[in-house]
Amino acid sequence: MGFNCVRLTWALDLMTNDTLAHNVTVKQSFERLNLSDDVLGIQTHNPKILNLPIFNAFQEVVSNLGQNGVMVILDNHLTTPGWCCSDNDLDAFFGYPNFDPAIWAKGLGKMASLFRNVTNVVGMSLRNEPRGTRDYPDLWFRFMPKGGEAVHAANPEVLVIISGIDYDTNLSFLRDRFFNVSFTNKLVFEQHWYSFSDGRDSWQKHNSNDFCAKIIEKVTHNGGFLLGRGFPLFLTEFGANLRSGDINGNRYMNCLVAWAAENDLDWAVWALTGDYYLRTGQKHMVETFGVLDPNWKDVANSTYLQKLSGIQLPFRGPGLQSKKLLFHPTTGLCVTNNLSHNLPSLRLEQCRKAESLTFNPSEGILWSNKMCAEAPDAVGQKVKLGVGNKCSKLGQTSATHMHLSFKTTNNGSLLCLDVDERDNSIVANPCKCLTMDASCDPASQWFKVL
Repeated sequence: MGFNCVRLTWALDLMTNDTLAHNVTVKQSFERLNLSDDVLGIQTHNPKILNLPIFNAFQEVVSNLGQNGVMVILDNHLTTPGWCCSDNDLDAFFGYPNFDPAIWAKGLGKMASLFRNVTNVVGMSLRNEPRGTRDYPDLWFRFMPKGGEAVHAANPEVLVIISGIDYDTNLSFLRDRFFNVSFTNKLVFEQHWYSFSDGRDSWQKHNSNDFCAKIIEKVTHNGGFLLGRGFPLFLTEFGANLRSGDINGNRYMNCLVAWAAENDLDWAVWALTGDYYLRTGQKHMVETFGVLDPNWKDVANSTYLQKLSGIQLPFRGPGLQSKKLLFHPTTGLCVTNNLSHNLPSLRLEQCRKAESLTFNPSEGILWSNKMCAEAPDAVGQKVKLGVGNKCSKLGQTSATHMHLSFKTTNNGSLLCLDVDERDNSIVANPCKCLTMDASCDPASQWFKVL
């Protein structure tokens, strides 16, 4: 499926409760929870781990991922094993009844030490989604660096990954205050972003162009600004419901993928999971955000996976040629030329196969191999490539700047680049959703200039 890393969650009790970690086997744990069918399944498919203590089984998962070339981020998700997260959790923030900062830092150091020589463990995320009524930056600045120092002292090789507050949606307090630790060049900040981060059904209630621009501005203010200051920003949670017509999720995902591509972000999607052994008392609850089907073999939604494929490969970085691409967020594909056609035109292709394009917004000419895009004569026609005075000037229309529009040659009407789903060719159609109408979806006409 193209993934090369797993953000593997662990509870602090795994490092602080030796009875749980070392004296309870996988089999005993499942039997205590009355999950006898799952015991039989493990006996059939993974008998090697059935009688291992819980921590040793955790080590076996990490080892197996490494044998298959998969990196691991160890994510301290919560204190006690269970489902996360809500405001009234007893381990929501530093100083809550189940979140002793000293015990936490000790547990982080112990986990870092135990995986010190495990080469596929490349980073440790200090705590998932700090939140709650004591969710104050002062407490965050007091304790979060201590967790980072504990990891660094125990394992100088791993990245130290720092989450913000407000369910890890807010790092804005770093604008005016420095995060002071003894180490450099291994500090990473993480941020979460879901469709419901800005209110339930919010994407369905607003015009997508205006709302996407507004929320990207907010996400940038709350954490994206760190990229401009030279810090890596790791988008460690995002996702959408893959098993229903999730209008909010679909619109938000198109916006998020465009932002991730533009900033060449590393990321972890929630979640791989097809279903859960046990979640909040319910056996085999389906994970509606899960990339896998509940059978753990099939992909739940191939269109979603295709969308993600567009941001799986880096667009820039060490050893990479700088490529100018026109990215189509809703498909995860990039615009390239179709020279095999009788009249050279534009189409969508996997980004790694796409030809470099040149588009300077101030000039407005889209070039491909010294040929330029021409405005068609009528709605629905393919966008052709030509030379010389036939070049058409494209404008970045709408608040997102992701609508690329030009005027037709016959009557001067405004058309936008669009995609013909039958053959992925680029065509010109009337521009969608430029007004305040919240009922339409402009995704097919969104193109991000990278």
